[in-house]
Amino acid sequence: MRARLFLITPRAVDAATFAPRLEAALAAGDVASLLIAPDVAGGAELQAIAEALVPIAQRHDVAALVVGDSRVMGRAHADGLHIETGSAALREAVEALQPKSIVGAGNLRARHEAMEAGEANADYVFFGLLDLDESDEPHRKTIDLGAWWAELFEPPCVLLAGRSMASVETCARTGADFVALRAAVWEHPDGPAVAVTEANAILDRVAAAFPDD
Repeated sequence: MRARLFLITPRAVDAATFAPRLEAALAAGDVASLLIAPDVAGGAELQAIAEALVPIAQRHDVAALVVGDSRVMGRAHADGLHIETGSAALREAVEALQPKSIVGAGNLRARHEAMEAGEANADYVFFGLLDLDESDEPHRKTIDLGAWWAELFEPPCVLLAGRSMASVETCARTGADFVALRAAVWEHPDGPAVAVTEANAILDRVAAAFPDD
């Protein structure tokens, strides 16, 4: 199985300057999803960013997901919602939004939380914490949870990689369905398009080397 890329916006997003960088990244190679998850003061700021970025993602056949706010998701015509606030909020979102929209579960810190998300019919489970500063490599717990999930469960899992391109391979070798990248793309010294190209080449190499994973 070949993992696919799941991009996450930077923490700080100025829509006017970020839009062409996003366009370049998505034009450079296969990307499955874009999670719009900037640090913002409120819903109005998140909505303005989502309304600018969702059409770009969708032009490239990339699923646009919004973190935490179903009203912003709807107003921006995004493809789905990423829930970080626990099982009750997840179940509510699943009931209200599926099957028309994607509902993913994040902020999963333990196995039982991940299993609760699976039981709630989340469309994916996300391992890795968006609010932590990124290291070069994925957090060990992220890798351990992803490898455990990928071996035992059917719902797709997403693993948050680190700042380094080498971390893409570390995540992909767990058997995860998606590898999430943030700083590794937007802070790449040669730009986001080169980063997406490099990341896809790594995913191709891992899939060829471990065809049964």
